Amino acid sequence: MRSGFVGIIGAPNAGKSTLLNQILGQKISITSKKPQTTRDRILGIVNQPQSQMIFIDTPGIHKSTSLLNRRIVDAALQALEDADLILFMVDVASRNHSAEKLIVSQLKKRDKPVVLALNKIDLVKKSDVYSLVTSFSDLHDFKSVVPISAQKNIQVETLLEEVEKVLPKGPMLYPEETFTDVSETFMVKEIIREKVFRLTGMEIPYSSAVTVDSFDVENRLVVIHASIHVVRDSQKGIIIGKKGGMLTRIGAKARKDIEEMMGKKVLLKLFVKVSKNWSNNKRLLNEFGY
Repeated sequence: MRSGFVGIIGAPNAGKSTLLNQILGQKISITSKKPQTTRDRILGIVNQPQSQMIFIDTPGIHKSTSLLNRRIVDAALQALEDADLILFMVDVASRNHSAEKLIVSQLKKRDKPVVLALNKIDLVKKSDVYSLVTSFSDLHDFKSVVPISAQKNIQVETLLEEVEKVLPKGPMLYPEETFTDVSETFMVKEIIREKVFRLTGMEIPYSSAVTVDSFDVENRLVVIHASIHVVRDSQKGIIIGKKGGMLTRIGAKARKDIEEMMGKKVLLKLFVKVSKNWSNNKRLLNEFGY
C-alpha cells in the first residue's frame, strides 16, 4: 500500500482545479477562465486498489502585492512543505515564464520528488510538446514528465500511475469513503464566488469575497443567506445589475449547483456589501477565511 500528500502547484490558470475535479469525477474545486480563481487549499482524496493519493489543490503561485495575494501564495508554498510529492503543472498553451521560474527555484530549495504535468496539450502541436518535455527535463530532476489534457481527460490515468509510483509506502490516512475535507458551507461560498468570477468583468472577481451568513436545513429545504463583499459602491451596483438582473443570475446559477451538490431544494438569498479595502485588512481577511 502507498499513501501520501500530493501538492499540486503551478502558475495561475494552469489547470490545477480542473485536474483535481477530473481525477475525482466530481466538482470540489471551482474553476473559471480567469487566473487566480482558487484562493484556498483544498484536499481531494483518490483511493486506488494499492494506494491512497491525497491531492492538495493550491492557489496559483504569482508575484503578490496585496495582503490577500501574499496569504494566497504563502498557502501554496506551504503545500510544498506539507506534501510527500509535488505535482508541478504547466499550461503549455499559455506559458507564464516568470511564475514557472519562481516555482522551479522553490522546487530546487526542497528535497521533494516532483512529477511534471504538461497540461493543455490538446491546444498545441505535438512537436511543441516533445520539445517542451526536453527543455523542462533540463531544468529539474523530475521523477517523470507527463503531457496531459485535464479538460479532455487525456493521459490523466497515466499521470496517476506515475504519481502512485513515487508515493511512500504506508497505510490509508483517510477513511475509504472520504473524498475531500471541505465542508458544505465552504463549498457554498466557493460556488457563489465561482459565479461572480464567471459572470462579471475582470475587475469585480478580484475585488470580491463571499461569506455564508447562515445555513439552515429545514426538512427538505436548505435556507442559505450569503453576502458578496466588494470594495467600492460602484462595484456593488455592478454586482446587483440593472433592476437586480446580475445578482439574480448569480443566485440562480449558484442555487442550481448547490442543489445538485446537496440533493435538496435550496432557498438562496444573496446580499451585496461594501467592505472597503478588505484585501489589505487583516481583520476582514480573517473574518472572510483567508
